[in-house]
Amino acid sequence: MRTRTLGQGLTVSAQGLGCMGMSEFYGPLDDTESIATIQRALDIGIFFLDTADMYGPFTNEQLVGRAVAARRDEIVLATKFGNERTPDGKYLGVNGRPEYVRRACDASLQRLGVDHIDLYYQHRVDPRTPIEETVGAMAELVGAGKVHHLGLSEAAPETIRRAHATHPITALQTEWSLWTRDPETNRVLATVRELGIGFVAYSPLGRGFLSGSIRTSDDLAQDDFRRRNPRFLGENFEKNLLLVERVREIATQKGVSPTQVALGWVLAQGDDVVPIPGTKRRQYLEENAAADEVRLGAAELAILDETFPPGATAGDRYPDMSTVHR
Repeated sequence: MRTRTLGQGLTVSAQGLGCMGMSEFYGPLDDTESIATIQRALDIGIFFLDTADMYGPFTNEQLVGRAVAARRDEIVLATKFGNERTPDGKYLGVNGRPEYVRRACDASLQRLGVDHIDLYYQHRVDPRTPIEETVGAMAELVGAGKVHHLGLSEAAPETIRRAHATHPITALQTEWSLWTRDPETNRVLATVRELGIGFVAYSPLGRGFLSGSIRTSDDLAQDDFRRRNPRFLGENFEKNLLLVERVREIATQKGVSPTQVALGWVLAQGDDVVPIPGTKRRQYLEENAAADEVRLGAAELAILDETFPPGATAGDRYPDMSTVHR
């Protein structure tokens, strides 16, 4: 696996591993296979691991901590705070207050079993707390050696500018894929590039839809959160299936999988972009990793851009879009 460099000189693997689904949201769980998947990722050169305190809640950080306990020096470990939940899963809202930032970081360090976090994100922007206060508290964590780099997730351009002026931001994490091209139209991508901030693309496979393996809602477990996602419902689902067929056609022509085409598109958007596809199975990890060798030609990229222009995908990204792009 090649490497790429985010802002402030943070070198990561060209693909990361999103660990969220190992503990919640995507159907049945298997901690043994999830830990094996994380360890296999390290074996093949994927050393940028992404988690958050809200996943589980809290159990995903513990899982990742167990998986990397003997290999801490091999990884770049990213986690997030800000989506506050109780141990029983209740969602309390977005919290960016300084005292919460400090408390959340200490709790994450304990669950992960590490003495520092390589990249610490504010998961969602708290509209009740000035971003300068939140990032100021995060900067204190850097000064204390508990955190090495700071990140934001789903922040709007002006928020990114104000945060970066308070303390250099290393990475902005936002959904970006063929079927989510908002960063190109809302000036988020332009802003981070102007400021020298790296872009970490989560859900680069459209929550698995671009893989072509989801053909009906019956392909999703009953407790899979995608069953409530607008893009996976009714007419939206059917319209989005038609878009995926173009990915499948290009994949067939190249002799690769639709997953690898979708990831190849994200990787082709620039060396400052790092996708973090999530999986909890080694089989899919290997398939994702192979996208590092897929090279899409100009004609193929043009076809994909024409098929998936901004706004082409039917339905919002979330049932409630109020917490993104603040």
